[in-house]
Amino acid sequence: MRLTGSITALATPFDAAGALDLDAWKRLIAEQLEAGTQAVVVAGSTGEAATLDDAEYSTLLECAVAQCRGRVPVLAGTGLSGTARTVALTRRVAQAGVDAALVVTPPYVRPTQAGLRAHFEKVAEEGGLPVVLYNVPPRTGVDLLPDTVARLAAHANIVAIKEARAEPERMQALLALRGDGFSVLSGDDPTATRAMLAGADGVISVASNVVPRSFRRLCDLARAGDADSAAALDARLQPLYRFLSVEPNPIPVKALLARAGVGHGLRLPLTELAVAHADDADDIAHRVRALESE
Repeated sequence: MRLTGSITALATPFDAAGALDLDAWKRLIAEQLEAGTQAVVVAGSTGEAATLDDAEYSTLLECAVAQCRGRVPVLAGTGLSGTARTVALTRRVAQAGVDAALVVTPPYVRPTQAGLRAHFEKVAEEGGLPVVLYNVPPRTGVDLLPDTVARLAAHANIVAIKEARAEPERMQALLALRGDGFSVLSGDDPTATRAMLAGADGVISVASNVVPRSFRRLCDLARAGDADSAAALDARLQPLYRFLSVEPNPIPVKALLARAGVGHGLRLPLTELAVAHADDADDIAHRVRALESE
């Protein structure tokens, strides 16, 4: 497996009563496929995985696999704080037909680099799926360092990293590890264009939930080395990036999806977008519609 291009970390739509909105879920996936999205992530942090029960998690995966199979890879978020539980969940999603596991560094427990290496190697060896490493220190409290990634990248069943740190020095260190069996993906929308122009294979994006066509175009331009065109499109997306950071993810992106008729609200402890940001949300929703219609 080689993951490249525009990959969407899907939000999970709920109905007005707070249950899964499977009709909206299927429409969201259909829109992604039609727009040219090249892979999707189910039940990551953007998908509010921590609030899903086992049956809901399975239902989302089954729907996504059935809709995407043969067209684009489906990744499932399986990273938990304990290694044994992460392995067990990865095995479970493998049985559902998922193509790869997106495994975040263990949240909250703050393992050493040696612990991180042992954790990911065990998941890769016993989970039954290709593993995509996911590094997002502000959410987990631990940073997967490039030297550790270099050792993990040599494992045959570890196929990529999603790096959410924005510093160019971090991305440059990881780009040296790219190869036929290991992809480097940005996990930071505002700096993804810079990363791809430097050689990154693609991006796992939150913004592409609402601008899938624009993100596919952005990835194609940046990966082809068309710096001027990519920068111009990226500049038009900057107001969206800024809006998506006004409150913790996925609160802002779900406000935009709701304005597009996809789902209602979030699950506690996340709350809906503050009223103070409603006008900005309306403005960004209008900009998004205009950009996607071009």
